Amino acid sequence: MTDRGVLVVTGGSRGIGAAIVRQAARQGYAVCFSYAQDSASAGQLLEELERSGHQALAVQGDVAEPEPARSLFDQAESTLGPVSALVNNAGVTGPIGSFRELDHAVLRRVLEVNVVGTMLCAQEAIRRWERRSTAGAIVNISSIAATLGAPNEYVHYAATKGAVESFTIGLAKELAPSGIRVNAVSPGTVFTDIHARAGEPDRPARVVSRVPMGRIGEPDEIASAVLWLLSEQASYVTGSILRVSGGL
Repeated sequence: MTDRGVLVVTGGSRGIGAAIVRQAARQGYAVCFSYAQDSASAGQLLEELERSGHQALAVQGDVAEPEPARSLFDQAESTLGPVSALVNNAGVTGPIGSFRELDHAVLRRVLEVNVVGTMLCAQEAIRRWERRSTAGAIVNISSIAATLGAPNEYVHYAATKGAVESFTIGLAKELAPSGIRVNAVSPGTVFTDIHARAGEPDRPARVVSRVPMGRIGEPDEIASAVLWLLSEQASYVTGSILRVSGGL
């Protein structure tokens, strides 16, 4: 285990998740990240980290299910040491489109990954920290869609992120007496492959005119906010939703 401790990042092989993993490793964390299917990206990131001398572990699994979520923490702790922080980053949108056309299977999957997965991993972390009387920290990744609603694109996704924000606030209050901090980062539009996976790779160009700062965000800008919330500099911050959205 490194001086900063062990960080678990769900959905850490690409995009914002990978940026969080890289920054955390550079700041001295040993990092365990999960991935669902993209073994090539996970392998490349793991090789990059190990080549730079960082302690890292990649674990494949569906964190929306109890056993894979438990196994993720078990493998992190058996390989790297006791987990000290968690970033719930894993999330899916489904295809862009009107809500009335949304397939039932897609609806269930988005709810399971974004909401149930976040809750299951938080439970795993909390139970371990309370057994050890450890004051850990959780950062959940939300989206400005939670407050903007994402009409005609993915209102179901926006609803799951609204749930993540409510969960963050309530859980933070519940755990504050034990010293466990829970916060969320709410990104605006960011340059990642999530847009292509939703069926519109050029979406950033379409929506950039809405952003007061006049540009799309970078994954590293979101990662920096996450790492700050995990740090001792944010020791009096819990139950907060930090918008990193260019003014939206």
